[in-house]
Amino acid sequence: MEDRIYELIRQAEILREKAEYKDSLMLFKKALLISKRHGILDGVLDSTIAMADIYRMTGNFDMAVKNYEDALEASEALGNKLTAADCMVGMGLSFRAMGMWKDAIRFISAARKIYEKEKDKRGIAFSLWAEAGALRVAGDIARAIRKFNESKSIFSSAKDTSGVAYSLCGLGGTHRIAGKFKESMNYYKQANETFRNLKDKFGIAYSYCGIGNAYRMLDNYKDALRHFEKATALYEEIGDVVSYSYTLWSLANVHKMKMDFANAKFYITKALRNFKKTKDPRGIIYCNLTLGEVMFMEGRKGIAEKKFLFALHSADVHDFKLEKCHSQMLLTAVGSRQSSVKTDCYKKMEVYLKFTGIPFNMP
Repeated sequence: MEDRIYELIRQAEILREKAEYKDSLMLFKKALLISKRHGILDGVLDSTIAMADIYRMTGNFDMAVKNYEDALEASEALGNKLTAADCMVGMGLSFRAMGMWKDAIRFISAARKIYEKEKDKRGIAFSLWAEAGALRVAGDIARAIRKFNESKSIFSSAKDTSGVAYSLCGLGGTHRIAGKFKESMNYYKQANETFRNLKDKFGIAYSYCGIGNAYRMLDNYKDALRHFEKATALYEEIGDVVSYSYTLWSLANVHKMKMDFANAKFYITKALRNFKKTKDPRGIIYCNLTLGEVMFMEGRKGIAEKKFLFALHSADVHDFKLEKCHSQMLLTAVGSRQSSVKTDCYKKMEVYLKFTGIPFNMP
């Protein structure tokens, strides 16, 4: 029976490698069912953690957390410390995607202590990469860059090229937020080259989207659109709702900057629907900010102000420093009396953006 279970898991892993998540999930579920029926705990653990990863990749974060919790329980019962740490990082990444960055850092830090104790180099690098992403969400940009660099350096010494490429993507995104667009482009292009050599479909899409955003921030909308199209085609094929939705938001911003309001609203509505489905508060904030800008440019100042106020309140609730600053700046631009804006809020975060009013090319 164990042979049957591990054959199913092996086939499921092959499909997961190809980013064929739907079929992969079906086989893991089958393997889990048989493992439970025959009390094969290893099979239960391997299937559950893989299912959790797939749920996370496809934006079903509630199910991801539930499966990571089950896998954590099973790994503790088996005394498998490293797998327990992997589950904690997975939970951290899921919490991060739901905007709960403080919980994310708590779980990821606990995992890193285990990796350090077990002298697991890749695990340490992975947890640093995950924490850097959570710090980016929190708006702690300088620390996020330091952690991504640390992660990249350890992945490099462990000769993990995929890990290096994911760290480069993290650096690309964080440098874009910091207002360093050329550096951002450089990091993403390096990552893209590695991912294409590795034939990593998700990584290729992720880096295409990053290159597109770097072009967008450099006002090269033609090349931005070309790279977003490549990214969306791959994301649709993979079934990654989360990354796909952020690419839709980026597309909306290109059209907003070009004053093509119909297309901007079309993409933003699609993205917003997905963000609500995946319960991503940051995505919802960004959609409201962009929609508010479009409304303002269409002469609907009252609705625009409401959108910005909603974004500000939500950013406040989740303690998102960067999004709070974006909201305040936009409220100032529409002349809202309810904006207690401090124009140095970007500088405090070591973010060097020039806000010149609406439309704002938001990073």
